[in-house]
Amino acid sequence: MKRREEFLEIVEKAIDAELPRADARPGSLAAALRHAVGSGGKRVRPLIALASAVAAGGRAEDAAMPAAAIEFLHNYTLVHDDLPSMDGDVERRGAPTVWKKFGEANGVLAGDALQALAFACAAKTPRNAAGVVAALSRAAYGVVCGQVEDVEKSGDTPYIYEHKTADLFIAAATMGALAAGADAAAVAALERFALNLGLAFQYEDDILDGDAPCGRDEAARLAREKTDLALSALDSLPGDTSPLGELAMSLLGRKV
Repeated sequence: MKRREEFLEIVEKAIDAELPRADARPGSLAAALRHAVGSGGKRVRPLIALASAVAAGGRAEDAAMPAAAIEFLHNYTLVHDDLPSMDGDVERRGAPTVWKKFGEANGVLAGDALQALAFACAAKTPRNAAGVVAALSRAAYGVVCGQVEDVEKSGDTPYIYEHKTADLFIAAATMGALAAGADAAAVAALERFALNLGLAFQYEDDILDGDAPCGRDEAARLAREKTDLALSALDSLPGDTSPLGELAMSLLGRKV
């Protein structure tokens, strides 16, 4: 628990430093960005980035910029998902969605700005910045592909789950590993971990939302199976994998 709190402190410090100041111009944009990113959330993806750096043999601090980058990218997707042209949600995390609070146009623009900030953060990574940016780019494109298939109701649930959810987990782990100087084998192991954890996370989301396409019991079984596969991918890593393992187990059977 103490390690998690230390990781969260690193994440929140990086996020706050990279967001526009509250008094920045235009004020409506600065307010919308801080509302989007600061209105709660579990910070799962940035925690994966920091814990992956540690599992690869580095320090959590090595991945501070990737952690901020993946949280900005994640929140950009949420801001755009909530728009009237997408899901039309008016509340997220117990607060008004960005478009509802600041207007639809500012919802579009705030999402655009968060994506730009994500790449700016990734580029500031002290080590392997080009690889970090490339990993973020793959996720940014992949999540759009998944969203298109979801909007079009393609029915290809595995594809949608992999790209709408797991791609961001994979990017977080990859960026954290690269920021710590991991070799190709460690990066590959962490990508396997993140893919399976992302799928498990989505099955758990389905259970929470009460809309699992495969049924609640089957979704629970698949979440457990994917979590076990994620944990098995950690065996070959050179660093401390306990933060990743604890995070994976904390997401299994979660209530929120």
